[in-house]
Amino acid sequence: MKKNSIKTVGRWSSCSWHRFNRKAYSAFCSIGREVRIGVLTVATLSVASVAEAAPVRATSLEGSSDEEQLDYQLDELEVTGSLAPLQANQAARIVATIGREEIAQAAALSVNDLLKLALGVDVRQRGAFGVQTDICIDGGTFDQVTILLNGVNIGNPQTGHLSADFPVAIDDIVRIEVLEGAASRSVGGSSFSGAVNIVTRPDARSHVAANAEGGSYGSFGAGARGNFTMQNSSHQLSLGYRRSDGGTDNSAFNKQNAFYQGFCNTSDVDIDWQLGYSRQDYGANTFYSAAYPNQHEQNSRIFAAVKAETKGRIKFLPVIYWNRSTDHFELIEGSDVGENFHRSDVFGARLNTNFVWAAGKTALGADVRNEGILSSNLGRPLEESEYVKVPGEDAFYTRRDNRTNVSYFAEHNVLLRRVTISMGVVANMNTALDSRFRWYPGVDVSYRPTQNWLFTASWNKAFRMPTFTDLYYKSPTTEGNIGLKPEQTQSYMLAAKYHTAAFNATVRGFIHRGKDMIDWVMYSADDKYHAANFRLNNVGVETLANISFPQIFGSQSFLQTLSLGYTYIHQKRFDDVAVFKSNYALDYLRHKFTARLSHRIVSHLSASWNLRWQDRLGGYLEYVDAKPTGNLIDYKPYAVLDLKVQWTRPSYQLWASVNNLTNHTYYDFGNIPQPGIWVMAGGSIRFNL
Repeated sequence: MKKNSIKTVGRWSSCSWHRFNRKAYSAFCSIGREVRIGVLTVATLSVASVAEAAPVRATSLEGSSDEEQLDYQLDELEVTGSLAPLQANQAARIVATIGREEIAQAAALSVNDLLKLALGVDVRQRGAFGVQTDICIDGGTFDQVTILLNGVNIGNPQTGHLSADFPVAIDDIVRIEVLEGAASRSVGGSSFSGAVNIVTRPDARSHVAANAEGGSYGSFGAGARGNFTMQNSSHQLSLGYRRSDGGTDNSAFNKQNAFYQGFCNTSDVDIDWQLGYSRQDYGANTFYSAAYPNQHEQNSRIFAAVKAETKGRIKFLPVIYWNRSTDHFELIEGSDVGENFHRSDVFGARLNTNFVWAAGKTALGADVRNEGILSSNLGRPLEESEYVKVPGEDAFYTRRDNRTNVSYFAEHNVLLRRVTISMGVVANMNTALDSRFRWYPGVDVSYRPTQNWLFTASWNKAFRMPTFTDLYYKSPTTEGNIGLKPEQTQSYMLAAKYHTAAFNATVRGFIHRGKDMIDWVMYSADDKYHAANFRLNNVGVETLANISFPQIFGSQSFLQTLSLGYTYIHQKRFDDVAVFKSNYALDYLRHKFTARLSHRIVSHLSASWNLRWQDRLGGYLEYVDAKPTGNLIDYKPYAVLDLKVQWTRPSYQLWASVNNLTNHTYYDFGNIPQPGIWVMAGGSIRFNL
């Protein structure tokens, strides 16, 4: 491999890559210095190759010693939002990323809090620390987003309310990737309005680390992580615990998580395996209906996956995974009235093959995903002899359903000097519908007139099957619909990006034309919520700009980074039946503005400010003393300001954060007030072995 060249300016240095070997992960070993690659980093969502999350160290504003900075392995960087991995300067679609430095600076209490930094993402939380959070993209709903962990789909077929229950801790994450717009042909059928991929980090060095934190409302958390790295393999295990009395009524919680990831690199194949566990027990306040203020819920998840990538001219990338989720919901805590038990199991296998030839780069493959549920409420009734005992409870699963989704996909990428054309199609069949395959094509085009400019255009079709909750759920306030049709959309996008070492800006516009969209709606003030289909279009534009001040004023600059972003969305619903109240789809963010500023204070002390202002369309039904009044209350615009101050050294870090610094009362969901000012402080320490 040809040596990389390193240019030093003051204390800041950059590297240019001239020739690479064939490993896909090694680029991320260079995090901590500027990497000039022609476009901003976009990342592998569809294949998320097993080596991609390989050894990498966390970065900070202070950086590391010159000796440590030279300890990098620079290899081929293959990143893409398509099936076939492409080098970053060839990608046909822009993928937004939240990098390690942004993660370290953010005053985030959970992984879900980090997603609030993404401009096109609407994070609607019911509780703090990521307890019951809905993640939406481009004005869509939480069920329309595919959630991936290292490229593996961990979505929950019971309901998207539980998909964002991540088994990983913030310190495990290298970056978060957000793909906006329809992506069924590259990510999978549930990627209707976008996808989120959480990428974790086996470390380059063997080490042990620990962290602890505490603060408002009796909040406490602790975690530990250990990594053992040999020449060709790495093993990392992290454990975490958090609890709090909660910042509002009936919102106390306990959360535990564990995550193990292993990696092995041989001359013929790279193998990656991961195992995750999470459990949370929490007061659910008025999470699903303000008529019942004493709700309670308990969720757990076990996740396992094995991936591989062969080496050579033709690459095979097989993946197998299993995901089990359990949910125990009490409408009235301590009572069996409205009590539900659910257990969903997902088994999946995917094979992707890609190769380069004279006409470009081609990917072919297949995906099989079986989704099953046992429940006391969801699914088709079982005979009494078929009932399944709920472990540890005096209750039975009395209903069941199962479906299998089969997809075949093909994609070809034409790679020219300034132009990339990525076109493909997925053929999908679901046993819950019929044995007929339905076709969802798409094409992405990028044009690079100069090293600093990138223009992209996309058209993609996508679909989403109803969740088991959409189909079956019944309660005193809601009623599912077994006759729901799958959602379908056509997504059109145009984007432009300008970037230099000191400045980058992106503008994106989109139109999502939805057919048979699913929502829970009330037709009158005294009605219950019904699951229904209708047509709905989302039209929007977003713009984002970032400045790196050290690139302008040198590494000793007081100001470090500034980011400003704004997005606007407009919806139009097509239906002859008037709706009194929408529960999800029509309660979208019309406006969202974000501002982030990081700066030095003194020595190793730095600060990061995060401002988020948003205006949600729609409203919620007013309740007084747990009784509905029949009045709709419009959502009010609100702003939330967060601050994090941290003292950073190579082996330890001390920090303090203040969330909702202005102590503002606001609502993401009607009748569920979010916590006021929340102060936390903590630290972490690391020992290299």
